[in-house]
This record gives sequence, structure tokens and C-alpha cells, in this order.
Amino acid sequence: MFKMPDKGFDEDEVFARLTAFAKSDVPWREGKTLAYIYDGGADVERVAKRAYMQYLTENALDPTVYPSLARMERELVGFAAAHLGGNEEVVGNFTSGGTESCLLAVKTARDRLRAKKPEVRQPEIVLPVTAHAAFHKGAEYFGLKKVLVPVDPQSFKAIPAEIEKAVTPNTALIVGSAVSYAHGVVDPIAEMGAIAKDRDVLFHVDGCIGGFILPYFRRLGAAATPFDFSVPGVTSMSMDWHKYAYCPKGASVVLYKDKALRRFQLFACAEWTGYAIVNPTILSAKSGGPLAAAWAVINYLGDNGYLALARRTLSATETIKEGIRAIAGLQILGEPEANLVAFASDEFPIFNVIDEMKKEGWYIQPQFGFHGSKPNIHLSIGQSAFEKADAFVADLATAVTRARAIPPSPLVAMVKAELAKAPPGAPPDPAQLQMLMSAIGISDGRLPERMADLNQILDILPSEVTKFALTDFFNDLIVQPRRK
Repeated sequence: MFKMPDKGFDEDEVFARLTAFAKSDVPWREGKTLAYIYDGGADVERVAKRAYMQYLTENALDPTVYPSLARMERELVGFAAAHLGGNEEVVGNFTSGGTESCLLAVKTARDRLRAKKPEVRQPEIVLPVTAHAAFHKGAEYFGLKKVLVPVDPQSFKAIPAEIEKAVTPNTALIVGSAVSYAHGVVDPIAEMGAIAKDRDVLFHVDGCIGGFILPYFRRLGAAATPFDFSVPGVTSMSMDWHKYAYCPKGASVVLYKDKALRRFQLFACAEWTGYAIVNPTILSAKSGGPLAAAWAVINYLGDNGYLALARRTLSATETIKEGIRAIAGLQILGEPEANLVAFASDEFPIFNVIDEMKKEGWYIQPQFGFHGSKPNIHLSIGQSAFEKADAFVADLATAVTRARAIPPSPLVAMVKAELAKAPPGAPPDPAQLQMLMSAIGISDGRLPERMADLNQILDILPSEVTKFALTDFFNDLIVQPRRK
């Protein structure tokens, strides 16, 4: 058993150990990490940490005890509503992240349908296949049937006619993206909103990653599909502060067109022996740190500051897009409207490029070829990439040249041959899957140095098998450490 030390370490030792733990972490401050990290710069980080620590121990469970937290939340909701085309009736709440915001929208839609149509036993959620996985999680958590809808194979945008066909009397919610994470495109929100309004169905626009930056891109002259509360039929939206508003995680907001709708989000309990509980969001006890940090960063940068950061981001995005298009064999998927870019190749296994870029210090993200999208590489481009955009393009060209020279993987070929023998729909064999993972180099929650073979295999496995393999890996990842 792994137990805490009998005698605590002194402060220096504690922090020395924490520093040692981080040796293998991605060095994101170098500006070469194009996923997961959103870096507003050293001054923004300093302001955020100062505010975070000032409110670290305040508990946002009960804002009547800490009226300062209630004030900051109201102001953040007001900022978000104005930014996203809302009027004075729009309400919302600060959440721990985009997933919580999306989960709350799903829960709200389910409970509204229950109130309007108590006879419906199986509420449904209409999801373009590009909708974020958070909505799949919401459907699983809250018992909704997922109705997956294909998207246009070229633009990767939702198809309104397909959305309309998918709506039934059991539909609780339609979801659109602004932008979709995978391809950085905005769904046809106006057409989808008209369908939702005509059928009296709630319509959530997921602006978690694009909602904050799109209005700035529009002001800078970039084309932007209408997507916010100014579009008729939009009833709720989500937007993350911890992405391109450069606030610390977790910081998001979920908004509703009015209080009557938001009422379905709230949870209250007066049937137990403790204090009466009202939770507007999923979390109950929570630090006031993220809320205060978000308020501090937004007020520190202000609208002009964000416009300047967006200008840098747009410039870096255009440089990188032009550079990708100039490299033979690469193609950008869709027409990205924000700073998320996905690119693929029909000429060689694209995932080898990730390993080659890693040698140059770049972290970029694989995406698998599901629902008509090719296996590709995803970039989340922030303002910190502004000064490194040309270097990224140069290193990418070199990485592509090296990737082309890598011979086909015999392991991937073997897996393809085995898959061809398996009967369609056959469940995964855990023992065979474990042997395969070992052959790739996965053991005790550790991944191989080169990931291309693993990513290629996950890409060609049936989605149910991929889910099984990923679940198995993460089930092994967080277990008690072993004493050496």
C-alpha cells in the first residue's frame, strides 16, 4: 500500500518534488503546444494567479455567504450575454468548464421536455456527428437517446434537412457548434434555429471554444457565420473563459434566453436532514479561485486587449493555413472560420508527422477518421504562436518530408489483416486487445515514445473497440503507485 509519510516534508522538499514530477510535462510556455493550453502571456498569468490565490479558500457553494462571488458571477454573465448578442433577459451561470456547461444544457432540455410532455419516456438529443463529446456524455449521464446526424462531407457543417428529419415529438434538444472542435467550422445556426423554433425544440449553440474569439475575428474583417443569441431560435449557449479569454481552468459559462428556461437547470433539495441545498450548477462546494481569476483577467485585458490578442491569433492562423496549403500532400479539412485547423494527407500516414514534429519540440494533436472525416492533425492556434508561426511551417515541411520516408508499419498491416477476418460487429476480445497494446509498447499506463502506430491502429479499429481500448488504458492509468 502507498501511504502518506509519517513525518511531513518541509516546504522546500514538497516543492522540489512537485518540480521533479513536472519534468515530463509538455513545456507549454515555449509556445510550441498547439492543444489544451491557452496562453495569454506572462502578465495575464501573473494577474490570474494573484486573483486565484486571493479567493482560493472562498467556497462558491453559497454565494449569500460570499456576496463578492455572486457579484463577480453576475458581471461575468453580463459580459458573456453582451458578447454573444443577448438582451437583458439572458441569464446564466459560471461553470467549471465547457463539459459542465454542455451537461447543464442537456439536463435543462431533458427536464423541460419532462414538464411539457410527461408521457415521453425516452427524450432525444439531435447531434451532428461533429458535436462535442460532452453532449454524448450528457446523453449518457441524463438518459437521453442520441440521434446522430451526418454532416456535409466537404464543409463538415451540419445539414439542415438532415436535422429536420431527425426531429421527433421526443426531441428535447438540437445542438449546433460555433465552432466545431474537430474542423473549426460554424454550423448553419440560422437554418437550425428556424427548425428548432418551428418545432418548439430547444436549440443549444456550443460556443465553448469559438464563442469568445469569433466576434473579435469578425471585427477584424474575417468572415463569420451568425451564431449567437441574435439568431432566432437559439435558446442556450456555452462559452469557455479558459480558452481564448485566457483565464485559468476551469472557467466557462452557460447562458439561457431567460430565467424561465434556466429554472430547469437548478437542483434543490429540502428532503434530507442537513441544510437546504440549491445548486445552480453540477458542482456543490467549489473554490472561488477560478471565478475570481476569470473576473480579474477579463477586467485586466478589457475589450481592446482582447482585440489585440485576437489580431495576433488571426495573423498566426492565416500564416499557418497558408503554410499548410503550400506543402505538397497536405490538405486542410473544411474552411475553418476560427483558429482551429485540421489537416490530412491522402499520400502517407499523417500520424507520423506528429512524431516528427515532437522531435522539434512541437505538440500537435491526432484526430481519427470517423464519420467521413479523414485521419488528421488538429491545431488549436493561440496568440502565443504569433511569433513562431513561420518556424512551425518550416518545421512542418521538414516533418512531412521525413514522414514520407517512413516505411509502412508491419504492425498496422497485421491489425488490418486481423480485422478483415473478424465477423462484422464482433465484440472486442480483451485478451487479444491486451496483447496488441503490449506489442505497440503500452504497459502500466505508459505510452510508447513514437505514437504513430498506436494512432493508426486506433483509427482503423471499429469505434466500439477503440472506446474499449481507451477505457481499458485509462482504467490502468490511475491506480495506486507501487513502492519500489
